[in-house]
Amino acid sequence: MSTPLTRFTADSLPVEVHPSEADLGRAAAERAAATIRDAVARRGTARVVIATGNSQYAFTDALREQGIPWDRVTVFHMDEYVGIAADHPASFRRWIKERIEDPFAPAAVHYIDGNAPGPEAECARYEAELRTLPLDLVCMGVGENGHLAFNEPHQARFDDDRWARVITLTQRSREQQVGEGHFATVADVPETAISLTVPALLAAASVQVCVPEQRKATAIAATLTEPISPACPATILRRTSHATLFLDPDSAGKLDLPR
Repeated sequence: MSTPLTRFTADSLPVEVHPSEADLGRAAAERAAATIRDAVARRGTARVVIATGNSQYAFTDALREQGIPWDRVTVFHMDEYVGIAADHPASFRRWIKERIEDPFAPAAVHYIDGNAPGPEAECARYEAELRTLPLDLVCMGVGENGHLAFNEPHQARFDDDRWARVITLTQRSREQQVGEGHFATVADVPETAISLTVPALLAAASVQVCVPEQRKATAIAATLTEPISPACPATILRRTSHATLFLDPDSAGKLDLPR
């Protein structure tokens, strides 16, 4: 079991800083496995939303070490580019298939169809699927500009009555995708995506937020110190006592950590 270097609470948000990215991923995987096993024990099944992206590699790798009854788990993901095919190298559907569906064989995986002829209709379809039964666990990250999923600064709605929307990506988010190696240029990154909204992301009984790496340090400092507002969507986590924020020394590098 991974032991954090420090634990503290930012408003209502529990925060853990772990010795390394691998330790962060292991701690989050242990917590996720326990949450899933508890849901299966209580209800017979579990419903889990899993983020994609480079920051989730350590977490999803560590899931292989956990005893999870995947044959009782239904998996959702939280965003997809509009107009991207499922086999595109940067497709989030492909990420989930390669890192979750293929190795773990969950009972079901529900995908956002970026190629759907009507993105708004696809939002409605996916939202209806999400709302069918309660969500037990959401596993997500924080973007370099403080976005959650693709809920962008000044666009995110903390009181949104919808659970899925078409989002216009900011320049910073598109640049992040290039920086992570998913696209060659910003012009190659789609301008819009279908994303779960903030209320959808926080609707689960348990929320885990894995944020390693120095490139996220500014966003994490803003998340934990700036006023809670859509200017930095991740600040809403400070009102979310059923979430846990997992950091490593690099992502926590701009915080004045308690000792």
